[in-house]
Amino acid sequence: MRRAAARQVTRVINGYEQGGASHQKKSMRGWLTSAKNPKDDIDRNLDTLRSRSRDLYMNGPIGASALKTTRTNVIGPGLRLKARINAELLGLTTEQADAWCGQVEEEFNLWAESKHSDAIRMNDFYDQQGIAFLGMLMNGDSFTIFKQAKRMPWMPYGLRIHLIESDRVCTPQGNGVLGDSVEGKAENGNRIYSGVEIDDEGALVAYHISNTYATDYSSGKIREWVRVEAYGRSTGRPNILHLMDTERAEQRRGVPLLAPVIETLKQITRYTEAELMAAVISAMFTVFIKTTGPTSENPMSDMLAQSQKVAPDEPNNYEMGAGAINVLGQDEEIQIADPKRPNSSFDPFVRSLCMYVGAALEIPYELLLKNFQSSYSASRAALLEAWKMFRMRRQWTAKEFCQPIYEEWLAEAIALGRVRAPGFFGDPKIRKAWCKAEWNGPAPGQLDPVKEVEAAERRVALGISTREREAIEANGSDFWTNIQQQQVENEALQKAGLSTLIAKPAASNPGKEVNKEDE
Repeated sequence: MRRAAARQVTRVINGYEQGGASHQKKSMRGWLTSAKNPKDDIDRNLDTLRSRSRDLYMNGPIGASALKTTRTNVIGPGLRLKARINAELLGLTTEQADAWCGQVEEEFNLWAESKHSDAIRMNDFYDQQGIAFLGMLMNGDSFTIFKQAKRMPWMPYGLRIHLIESDRVCTPQGNGVLGDSVEGKAENGNRIYSGVEIDDEGALVAYHISNTYATDYSSGKIREWVRVEAYGRSTGRPNILHLMDTERAEQRRGVPLLAPVIETLKQITRYTEAELMAAVISAMFTVFIKTTGPTSENPMSDMLAQSQKVAPDEPNNYEMGAGAINVLGQDEEIQIADPKRPNSSFDPFVRSLCMYVGAALEIPYELLLKNFQSSYSASRAALLEAWKMFRMRRQWTAKEFCQPIYEEWLAEAIALGRVRAPGFFGDPKIRKAWCKAEWNGPAPGQLDPVKEVEAAERRVALGISTREREAIEANGSDFWTNIQQQQVENEALQKAGLSTLIAKPAASNPGKEVNKEDE
């Protein structure tokens, strides 16, 4: 009967029930899961995820490397504006468009390079890019509020941007549903999820921002919330920017970048600390002299100076010192377990775990550890793979953070008459044509500059790239600025009777492989 029943069950089981959806296999019986909505999966765990992510950033070398490496390569010293207006649609010649773009870039830097662009006057716009982006990686999301301040003689613009950390955007106390601190209900009947207010159709309406942190007990402030509408009612322009890497549909809050590897990174940190301590202890070569006569009460009391002891008043706490000679008590004997450090398997084991972590974070372990010991081709492949992610995040940051702020600044500049743009406020299509721009950041590193330059020459010669693009990719410079500077330098060299800077490039050998691997 049992065999017949088993055969009947086998006939019923099919498809994914034989694999990932199986409840019969022993390997799957202990795997208990449930399909929940983004609020239950994400919002209810955000406080814990944020605090642990910050701890790994502050106290975990690998976690800090992952976040800082991403920030440095995506943002670097800041993404720089390159205005690219649609001259054809606006009826401008190429020369007129170039002149307008140059004027706007200079005018924008008047505001962007000043700390008066910051509502709290701590950082300029380019520094704020890195702060907002790093906060998004560390906490899951970050917020930026547009504010207006009084215009001053030294700052003709009133636009200010105020960065808000993710903790302060939360559901107001007293508005929770049955004491829920995540889900709440606004006075107008809208729902609030982790500080994000939505209407009956699920559309974003407003954000609720606290004036202090939930754990900031020393500020003396009474905790209050301010409701900030997401978009202006008359203009449709954003009042607040929400930087968040959305993973799921109808997701309201972001997840820290380290969330999938928090446990692994913590274990790596613990293992590293244990190995380091074991190595330190084994390095403390200490000589013990055994005697049959009476000695001091604490045989190890004089191993360290009183000022160097961690717990001098603990009678049962023995502390070791480097290169110490100590006399044991009567009939006492020392037995020390040999830790056999340094551990020869430590490096390959940690390296393997870093590969594991790097795969989840889209960062090759060579970049995570800043350790390039492979061949030229392997190292270059690792950099190229990492830069797929860096470029994607850069374009996303430019679209979600830099461009909206630039458009808000440009609207004020045109309204003040400092920049001329006919039709800007009348036609959305014309407005978009005036607002088009690119945002350039740090270039990828070059493992072999000679090969990289040869490859760039061939790309330009074949028409698959431009000199302007190659200048940006090589070192982040501006091609037209380079030409102007070279012209000045060449004129100076000619006056001095020396050769010019630009030499005729050597003819490339068609039979030579440009990217031949270094052994």
